[in-house]
Amino acid sequence: MIIPKHNDMEAPTLEQITELQKQYNLTIWQERINSGTAWHLEGWYGRRATEMLESGACMLPEVPRKDYWGNTIPARTSLKEGTKGTLGNSQEFWQKVLDGEIMIVDEEEE
Repeated sequence: MIIPKHNDMEAPTLEQITELQKQYNLTIWQERINSGTAWHLEGWYGRRATEMLESGACMLPEVPRKDYWGNTIPARTSLKEGTKGTLGNSQEFWQKVLDGEIMIVDEEEE
């Protein structure tokens, strides 16, 4: 069970975030981002993946990827911590979900 952060408690771990993504059916989006597939499909997929990264529901992969046009999608560790696409951004998002500050609707599996 995941315990919400209060005061001195730790932010959600990568493992906890992965479990929350499963709970809300976001695993497929994280997999598309990790593999780079999100940027090789129709434009809608890339735009939706970008929304997920901006919100913190998903994070960038551990290694850089290339998009359809050959542009580099950076690794999450190469960015300033806490910015969109980083683990810190996802931790902040999921902590708000756990605290009830953000309500999300389950994504439909495709």
